[in-house]
Amino acid sequence: MAWHAHFRQDRIIGGAAVLAVTQLSASVVGLVLRRVLAATFPELAVVDVYIAAFRPSDLLFQVGIMSAMGTVLVPLLAGHKAHGRGGDVDRVLSGTMLMGSVLFGVFALLLAVAFPWVAPYMVHFRGDELALYIQFGRIALLTNFLFVFGNAFGQYLITEQRYWVYGITPIVYTLGTIAGTIFLTQYVGPYGPIVGTVGGAFLYTVLRFGGALARGFRFRATLWHPDLSEMGILMLPRMLALGAMQLQLLLFDTIASGLDTGSVTINAFTRDFQGVIVGVAGVALSQSAYSLLSQAAAKKEFGRFRIYVDKGLLMLLLFTIPASFVLVGASPIAAGLVKLSHVLHPFTLALILYALSIPFESINHLFLRGFYALKDTVIPAVLGVTTGMLAVLLAWIFAPQYGVFALPFGYTIGQVIETVVMGMLLMRRIKKLQQ
Repeated sequence: MAWHAHFRQDRIIGGAAVLAVTQLSASVVGLVLRRVLAATFPELAVVDVYIAAFRPSDLLFQVGIMSAMGTVLVPLLAGHKAHGRGGDVDRVLSGTMLMGSVLFGVFALLLAVAFPWVAPYMVHFRGDELALYIQFGRIALLTNFLFVFGNAFGQYLITEQRYWVYGITPIVYTLGTIAGTIFLTQYVGPYGPIVGTVGGAFLYTVLRFGGALARGFRFRATLWHPDLSEMGILMLPRMLALGAMQLQLLLFDTIASGLDTGSVTINAFTRDFQGVIVGVAGVALSQSAYSLLSQAAAKKEFGRFRIYVDKGLLMLLLFTIPASFVLVGASPIAAGLVKLSHVLHPFTLALILYALSIPFESINHLFLRGFYALKDTVIPAVLGVTTGMLAVLLAWIFAPQYGVFALPFGYTIGQVIETVVMGMLLMRRIKKLQQ
């Protein structure tokens, strides 16, 4: 086999390379967005409202929609693809989109109506800021409604191992917000960014729809397929895990807000930089391997399944360990990019602690997809909830003595334990299936 054949996007290395490039590009564009927002609204009040307004909608979307789509849709689609059942692929995807849009649409409508009453309990904004928060929150619900379709098409593209459209569309989405901020703010005031976000979400969905059509998807007007009942059962543990993840982020902010001024910002920004490498390595490679793992599981080719896991594990170690050292060495540059050079010492120490978690969290993404490919969502959910609670507990215990550094310490310990336990359980499961 020619060496360049390994870099086709339908192979692990090629698919991971495409996703790594697009993930890194998305992170750079995200940094540009943060700087544009801060420059356009230097008082930061509008920026605070814009960011906070997506929390309720994102929580509803992650728990209600992505717990199904991001967990079990690819294995279901890959199973039909592996056995040549193209019609079932179309029906499962169509049914998922229609059912998801109806469910999310109903809850989103109820939340939109109730927003004026529940908003004061979600944030501490008052007056004009609270009014803006309510309007932004309602518009954010529309954005995530579009994402119901966009993410369904995204899971189809992962199944088909077509990663360029999948990876480029988040960049298009963010560019929509940037364009709205720069060009529309002068006409619609603080609504510029949120209008741009809706436009970006629309393009995101249309591009993915076009990519799915190009790969042969044909919409079927059906609300139901037998696989949807299985999806409903498998998504329940993931709903718990995603809820726990959101709670962990909330409690970390709660702990940090009781520490020295700037602790919330230092923790959030160092975690963002850690997340760049995890996205480029762990998320990219695990997404690239997901369809292959799912097809191998569907065909009961567990020897091939183990090869994919081992190959992915080796590639992640070879990339993430050196990348972690590079990130720590570049901490002065990172601090300068986010205007935190005046707190370089605590920023660097927090970044070091988060950097230690990079190889482990990246591997966790691979092990997670391994379990999902085997249609097991319980073990990852239990481990995610348990280690998340442990991370919060450690942060709470050590925060009075070690301040903001207790947060990345607790987070890293949680990731290490999750990697060891989930890896042992996955290897045991593979070995048993091979017998």
